[in-house]
Amino acid sequence: MPSHKEICDACTLGGSFPIRGEGLSRRRLFRVAGSAIVGSYFADVLIPPRLEAAAAPALQGTARNCIFVFMSGAPSHSDTWDLKEGAWTPAAFAPTSFGGVRFAQGLMPKIAGQLDKFVFVRPVLSWAAVHSLAQTWAQKSRNPTGVLGDVSPHIGAVVSLESQAQRKPGDILPGFVGLGTSSMIGSGYMSSRYAPLVVPSVSTTGLQSVKPPNAAVFAERYSLLQTLDTDRAPGSPYGDVPADMADFYTQAKALADSPTINATFSYNAADYARYGSTQFGATAIIAKQLLAANQGTRFVQLTVGGWDNHANIYAANAGLTTQMKFFDPAIGTLVADLAATPGAAAGKTLLDETLVVLIGEFGRTVGPVNAQGGRDHFQRMSVAFAGGGVRGGRAIGVTDATANKVVDFGWSGNRDIRIEDLTSTIYSALGIDYTTVLHNDPIGRGYEYVPFAKDGVYRPVAEIF
Repeated sequence: MPSHKEICDACTLGGSFPIRGEGLSRRRLFRVAGSAIVGSYFADVLIPPRLEAAAAPALQGTARNCIFVFMSGAPSHSDTWDLKEGAWTPAAFAPTSFGGVRFAQGLMPKIAGQLDKFVFVRPVLSWAAVHSLAQTWAQKSRNPTGVLGDVSPHIGAVVSLESQAQRKPGDILPGFVGLGTSSMIGSGYMSSRYAPLVVPSVSTTGLQSVKPPNAAVFAERYSLLQTLDTDRAPGSPYGDVPADMADFYTQAKALADSPTINATFSYNAADYARYGSTQFGATAIIAKQLLAANQGTRFVQLTVGGWDNHANIYAANAGLTTQMKFFDPAIGTLVADLAATPGAAAGKTLLDETLVVLIGEFGRTVGPVNAQGGRDHFQRMSVAFAGGGVRGGRAIGVTDATANKVVDFGWSGNRDIRIEDLTSTIYSALGIDYTTVLHNDPIGRGYEYVPFAKDGVYRPVAEIF
């Protein structure tokens, strides 16, 4: 086991990680964990910034919905949202200047057509370069191995919880929906009422009908179920699980009874083609329709994998070329359609009311590619935002010639932007107090929506608005 002195010497290299390292690689994670100081590594080292604690925060409140596009596998930031050109750059990327933003128009023509709506946040640093750890961290906004890490909910579940007070009698859709994956982080220790409705895949025309073939027979059987299954009634001696099951049945029944539910989860051949004729494009259509229906859904996650390009990242039929053939038409068309769809409020579009976030778990190595023609794990990353009050056509922060180091942070924090800052930004846009602490967690410690935000450690990146 390494000595404490050896580890501390490794932490004096400079940089912006709380103990002055450039981040947490797989190797450093195990070294620190082996020294038995892992708890203080992620918590106590943050004490100095906690002196920045302030009063209740001012919130943006510019959005009512969020589409969270999770790019699982970690996209190359220097080829996408923070384009850096060199001998490695394929001519097909056709780099083009859009105001102050340099962008790979040839790789992403549909998104390029919507650049006036996007802001690219560049001085972002992931806490880890290990897929499972960083992916969970990005979706929970906290260290998964820390206190409450294993029972903490997805940020979408928090949005669902916070949106309950605004739900109307006709809001039959769940507050949180996950599309494109069969496995998602749920509501943690919170009620399953706030868990995502998970839709792993859809057909070329949408989901098959959720309505029962014989409504009268279904109603009769459902009534019989209520008579027999009394353990799900309020005050059950079996605890919260029967109550969660009761919520599940109630929500499922409401969906089955809805005359509009099939239309929400279906689409025509023309729209399917416009979005790229792919599964991912189909999930983007459904995301738009869920929010346009205005029946309770406030947070939609689209999960799209395939970004772990350790080899052949620029190959003609692999890597980024293959990924963008389905990602670009889906996202470009989604943003354009949201901008053309009326919102819930008079004079607003659905894009005005919806914050779109494009994010992975970390970035990829920069400059020349590796020996396999790919890019490996790297903690520097960048994130794209659109809609929901965002001022587009810009970038926040400036990195060096390869997107390795930050030259100008470009925001009030004047430091690396962390996942917790990004989550604070999402919550603030939705009018949710990111400094909230709930006192209903299993161990009575207090569940912070964003750990240490109440102490001033993390804050929204207000400059995107």
